[in-house]
Amino acid sequence: MRVASLRQARWHRHVNALAAPAAMLPWLVAGGSLTARLMAHSAAFRVQRLHQRSAPCLADEAGAIGMVKVGRVWEREVLLRCDGRPVVFAHTVVPMAANAADWPMFSALGERSLGSTLFGDPRVRRGALEFARLRPGHPLARRARAALGDASQDAIAAVSADFPDFPTFYARRCLYRRHLGTLLVTEVFLPAVTGLLSQAAQLHQQRT
Repeated sequence: MRVASLRQARWHRHVNALAAPAAMLPWLVAGGSLTARLMAHSAAFRVQRLHQRSAPCLADEAGAIGMVKVGRVWEREVLLRCDGRPVVFAHTVVPMAANAADWPMFSALGERSLGSTLFGDPRVRRGALEFARLRPGHPLARRARAALGDASQDAIAAVSADFPDFPTFYARRCLYRRHLGTLLVTEVFLPAVTGLLSQAAQLHQQRT
């Protein structure tokens, strides 16, 4: 039972349930396109695709996307990088039952931003945000650490004072609908994201 609980997260409708560090809150609750926000707070933004393939659905995702039981889904995982630094690990799942009419852009995204596509399509309906703390045993926490690679040690040093519970990650997710299709996007915020706001303020002061 305990092992199974480590592989699932408790998703909340209100961010206050997380008791997240103050530096993380602006990113967790920000409305609109995360891609646009990251681009506004960096000089160079890049989507690094890790993979896009058929995969088993995570236990705490099946119900959210309307699956009666855990099965396989189309899965896409990327790192969002600002000025070369990984700041968000993004995980997207689409039920295998979805067809090209539901999400015509999904299979051909490559290293383009999914967020920009979703917010640019008036037929896409966006659900409410949900928030969670991902403990080290959660699959997405493990994948985020693996994606960070050697940079994870720098991340630990950079956040040791402000984030004493690292490598616990803070995440949010949102369900999107288009026609009859569902698509679930989970954004896992990496430690470096908290430095973007102060970096943007410094650049603004230099320009003025």
